[in-house]
Amino acid sequence: MKIINVEIVNPFLESMANVLTTMAMLEPSPGKVMLKEKDIACGEITGIIGLIGDNYKASLAVTFERAVILEITARMLGEPVTEIDDTVIDMVGELTNMVTGGAKNLLSQKGYSIGMSTPMVVTGVDHKITHKANGPRIVVPFSLECGAFFVEVCFEASLHQ
Repeated sequence: MKIINVEIVNPFLESMANVLTTMAMLEPSPGKVMLKEKDIACGEITGIIGLIGDNYKASLAVTFERAVILEITARMLGEPVTEIDDTVIDMVGELTNMVTGGAKNLLSQKGYSIGMSTPMVVTGVDHKITHKANGPRIVVPFSLECGAFFVEVCFEASLHQ
């Protein structure tokens, strides 16, 4: 198994924290970085996006517990949200796009070129996350007052230039 360079993973984590701080006025606290072995999601709704570069394939999955995504959506829209509906599903896709776009900008400053696909959203208790890359899956749990969400990054090849 290849060792994942934190120089690659950290921009996704930094971007996620930045998006929630600026767009939802929430301050997430990161937990311990782990390798994830199973495909089952840790929450009820996941945004997944594929990434490609000159010498790698990767994907990002952001999974939210129900209470967390309802709170984030309510804060970003300025109105109460009580169920996972089309509005929440669209919000997860948009959050996934914003996080990936922010990470792409940070990585380009370090000389990495990244192409992004359109995000896909999967919902349901115990849903499966299928990455398009076949490398190790790095997951970082984040906590908020209302619950947890998880940022998962998977790389198929070395990102060293």
